[in-house]
Amino acid sequence: MAQSTVGTLLASTAYVWYGKVSATMKSSRGAGVVSAFILLSDVKDEIDFEFVGADLLSAQSNYYFQGITDYDNELNLTTTDTFENYHTYEVDWTPDSITWSIDGVSMRTKNRNETWNATSNQYHYPQTPARIELSLWPAGLASNGQGTVDWAGGLVDWNSQDIKTNGYYYAMVKDVNVQCYNPPSGANVTGSDSYKYTGLGGTNNTVASTNDPTVLKSLLGTGTNMSADYASAVSSSSSASGSKTATSSASAATSDVATVPGLTGGGPGTNGHNGDSGSSVSSGSSGSASSSTSTAPSSSSTGIGGFSQGDGAKQGGGVPLKNERVLQGSVFAALVAVVGMIVL
Repeated sequence: MAQSTVGTLLASTAYVWYGKVSATMKSSRGAGVVSAFILLSDVKDEIDFEFVGADLLSAQSNYYFQGITDYDNELNLTTTDTFENYHTYEVDWTPDSITWSIDGVSMRTKNRNETWNATSNQYHYPQTPARIELSLWPAGLASNGQGTVDWAGGLVDWNSQDIKTNGYYYAMVKDVNVQCYNPPSGANVTGSDSYKYTGLGGTNNTVASTNDPTVLKSLLGTGTNMSADYASAVSSSSSASGSKTATSSASAATSDVATVPGLTGGGPGTNGHNGDSGSSVSSGSSGSASSSTSTAPSSSSTGIGGFSQGDGAKQGGGVPLKNERVLQGSVFAALVAVVGMIVL
């Protein structure tokens, strides 16, 4: 995480609907610097391990229901130096309870029956399919709310030893392991390729496990219109003089849609350049022809990554985590850019 960036975010390529997930990692350090290992659903159910760089002897456990802020949900778990030492942080998530463990030792359990909210008449308990995320972010920015800055231990020091030595703050992840559980009793299961919501409640009884497709035809596609595609980039027309010119038939709106989010340009072009910046060919009275290709970008880079859809195979019992695997490496350095989340 270098200065003037918003940190790094990595997300799994698939969703977990209850299971045991662990990460063996070292946190970052320093006031205002926050490392995180979380489960996050599309309706903002969330289960967290967070590490505030100003307190290296604690791992914060937390959970949210549909993004509703409740500061009583957080509990600090005591451990040894989270920057100097690798620890294995584990979330064991079932329909009835969540257990946070460190190095195989259970540190906290929250039961679903303890989360009843009489006002909304429902359990404020994480209960919808979630992706696994690892992140490093600058909570201690002057532009953030004072409460966030205070929680993060103060403003980020951009002249710290880590910045002077490396040019960035970093965390390291050795591995991530995932074990998926069966769907909850009574779940609507008609397949094992995808999860979908059947209602607006955003609760586990509105989630179905199906064989419906998940791959968008293009970046214009959405969950309600998966086959949306770009207009034809080129069409031919004839001029009154009889010369032929290749012109774009793509609308301006289509041209503004990035092929690779975060890169310049839009439409189905190459390397982020316009799809409607094709070759133009003209012929004079002699019949000779020349061609030119425009590669000028139509817009500036946003620097923000986007989403790409993928597929995978079944593994294990119950509804599988598609593309399930152990993510392993000697070190993972959370460096400079925001890594675009890859969504299944």
